[in-house]
Amino acid sequence: MTARTTGRRAIAVTGVLALALGASACGSSDNKSSGAQRGSTECADYAQYGDLSGKTVSVFTGIVTPEDALLKKTWAPFESCTGATIKGTFDKSFETQILVQAKAGNPPDIAIVPQPGLLQQLVATGKAKPAPKETEANVDKNFTKDWKSYGTVNGVFYAAPQNASMKSLVWYSPKEFKDKGYTEPKTLDELTALSDKIAASGHKPWCAGIASGEATGWPVTDWMEDMMLRLSGPAEYDKWVKHQIAFNSPGPTAALDEVGKFLKNGKYVNGGLGDVKSIATTTFQDGGLPILQGQCSLHRQASFYAANWPQGTKVSKDGDVFAFFLPGKTAEDKPVLGGGEFLLAFSDRPEVKAFQTFVSSGTWATLAAEGGGGRAVSANRGADVTKCQCSEIDTLAFSVLQDPKAIFRFDGSDAMPAAIGSNAFWKQATSWITGQSTKDTVNKIEAAWPK
Repeated sequence: MTARTTGRRAIAVTGVLALALGASACGSSDNKSSGAQRGSTECADYAQYGDLSGKTVSVFTGIVTPEDALLKKTWAPFESCTGATIKGTFDKSFETQILVQAKAGNPPDIAIVPQPGLLQQLVATGKAKPAPKETEANVDKNFTKDWKSYGTVNGVFYAAPQNASMKSLVWYSPKEFKDKGYTEPKTLDELTALSDKIAASGHKPWCAGIASGEATGWPVTDWMEDMMLRLSGPAEYDKWVKHQIAFNSPGPTAALDEVGKFLKNGKYVNGGLGDVKSIATTTFQDGGLPILQGQCSLHRQASFYAANWPQGTKVSKDGDVFAFFLPGKTAEDKPVLGGGEFLLAFSDRPEVKAFQTFVSSGTWATLAAEGGGGRAVSANRGADVTKCQCSEIDTLAFSVLQDPKAIFRFDGSDAMPAAIGSNAFWKQATSWITGQSTKDTVNKIEAAWPK
């Protein structure tokens, strides 16, 4: 999670009441004595980790209020049932501090790493430890190979996935769709046909905003990544992110042109907000709001956007707003763009290995789902989704992420060098919205790539 991602998630959760995890079988981290006694039936799932009384595992993460409380509650049964103590440090400056600590030789036992690129940097310090075989077995059982690959560096598996987020969504008004007979598109061609149908009625179908302070432009990068994954496929997407193909090569160029069919089409945008150029001056938080006034019909944005609707907005299939999966080229394609977190260890003490294995289990993923809020969604197929205290959007994200056909890829700009992913890509994407050609845009980003 870059500074950009951290900032937008902080904005997204503002004013949202996160659901607290109910009384767990083995108590809470605030009051261990309130849970089941060690050795009880409720602690049977934890017997495999042994007696860890008096042992402490330090965990460092950039996850902060209110999500840190939800995370700590998922650790509570492990603490109560094993006797271990999980000592969490929650710090917005995690991404810079963890590298400093690792290079200085004083890292925590566990780091919750939000980016594959940062994970690779941490492994390169020589201080990280490969994941234990028990953890790897859980990942092989509960996650797809795509997810495991993000925790693998130079052929060695280091880090199990934890939570996940989904970006490949289009927000809409269920009432409008019902009243006008619109149906959720199942292919990109159907999405274009729907857009044309809405535009023909004299109503601009799309609304968008990309303004975000110093990070202005990032929503365009998400659009382009989604289209690159859909048009060129996962293998070419990976090459693009790693700069094994040039940013201005045919695949990326076609992807940005595809985005332009929607965002730079005067017949399509910017419903309720202005013309195409108004996208650059509209904040990303406000970008989808015209849907509520019936001024636009469609808005592509991640699942976290649920928190940006005004208080009292019903977000559900029969509510004021909901979302559908941004389709692929065919109805069978399930390309999913998103983000996630990984547990990387800097110690191989038994209690650290035990905790890594616990968090990679279906038991932990179910606890996170029961907690709801911003920690519920995971690609862990061992999670009991029926116990999820999820919003309908989280349930949708869960179903897509756990679909066996889903091809998941991380946000590409988060994995690119900072000079590109959080600089040139944002700036040139903004210039593109305000009139710069696709050719000039991709050429300038390619020229900025670090030599």
